Amino acid sequence: MLNSVQIQVLKAKSSRLPKTLTIGWAVESIARLGGYLEHRRKTPVGIQVLWRGWAKLQDLVEGWQLANQT
Repeated sequence: MLNSVQIQVLKAKSSRLPKTLTIGWAVESIARLGGYLEHRRKTPVGIQVLWRGWAKLQDLVEGWQLANQT
């Protein structure tokens, strides 16, 4: 489950947003942060790519929160 800040960061990093945000979109967005190659759509998203993407998302969220502190 993603919190609102994580969703905002994923939306900001996404080049194309779907009309409705889905879990599939979130998983693919996190995978892209971890290095998932979009041109290889026939290959499934692996756990290592997801883990790297999740770690990068956490770094981006921390930066987002630091930048938005008042």
